[in-house]
Amino acid sequence: MNIGIPKEIKSKEYRVGMIPSGVRLLVEGGHQVYIQKNAGEKSGFSDNEYQQSGAVILEDPKEIFEICEMIVKVKEPQSEEYDLLKSGQILFTYLHLAPNKKLTEILLEKRVTAIGYETVEDKGRLPLLSPMSQIAGRVAPMVASYFLSMHNNGMGVLIGGATGILPSKVLVIGSGTVAKNAVKIASGMGADVIVMGRNPQSMKSIEESMPANVSTLYSNAYNMEKILPSVDMVICAVYVTGEKTPQLITGKMLSLCKKGAVLVDVAIDQGGCIETSRPTTHDDPVFEIDGVLHYCVANIPGDYPLTATQALSNATIPYVKKIADM
Repeated sequence: MNIGIPKEIKSKEYRVGMIPSGVRLLVEGGHQVYIQKNAGEKSGFSDNEYQQSGAVILEDPKEIFEICEMIVKVKEPQSEEYDLLKSGQILFTYLHLAPNKKLTEILLEKRVTAIGYETVEDKGRLPLLSPMSQIAGRVAPMVASYFLSMHNNGMGVLIGGATGILPSKVLVIGSGTVAKNAVKIASGMGADVIVMGRNPQSMKSIEESMPANVSTLYSNAYNMEKILPSVDMVICAVYVTGEKTPQLITGKMLSLCKKGAVLVDVAIDQGGCIETSRPTTHDDPVFEIDGVLHYCVANIPGDYPLTATQALSNATIPYVKKIADM
């Protein structure tokens, strides 16, 4: 099979769909891999490394889409790529179609066999979503802490407090992979962390594995309204496979938040779990509504490509090979 790896063109997306070791595995299996020139540069991989692994370097993405039966990417096709897709082609990438009707219609119209990383399941697990969920969860408290600073129009509080000064309160909504990693970092930074979830087993696991500055609270509207006035940072880490994220913080609830509080909606690529959220980019990551800062970047791991590309490719390559072999 001819397998194509185009360069990502989403704003500030530095990851690439495959690393040289994956190319070698496919080529040794009898497949041919075409990768766009400099596609892996920001992830730490040169064209020479790809060539040594057996890939063919092409400059024009149109050529890659034209000759390849499977396209392996990181992010969903952008509008500039819609016309490059062709009938019968396999597209393997993150799709997040729930809030994206236009792309859904394009894929149907083009009769593309599109497989979203985020919906691939294995015994109840989401093995291709998990690596990026881990990274997004770990980044979320760090970016929120940065935007809590006064020069970013935040509250001007330090997440871990100081001697004689109480630490910040952080609310993490969800109890899955993103949430657990966000809790790990936020609690490690010294914050008092409250985890809101609805899965008793997941919350019990968090309580047993995390330090004493982490507590849990059952997620419902009543508890949300009670807790929001006391927290400095909210990390929304809710994901429902293949569905639009439920909006657990309404526009009305926003008035309960502290002025200068920071809300990080990690779920924004599935529609977001804050009613007032809208997708932002690394170029312009934050906006303010009623004095509350919203951080809604839809590709958080894309800013850490040397880590994220390897973690993602290690997870996806066995599936790429399996599809190609079949």
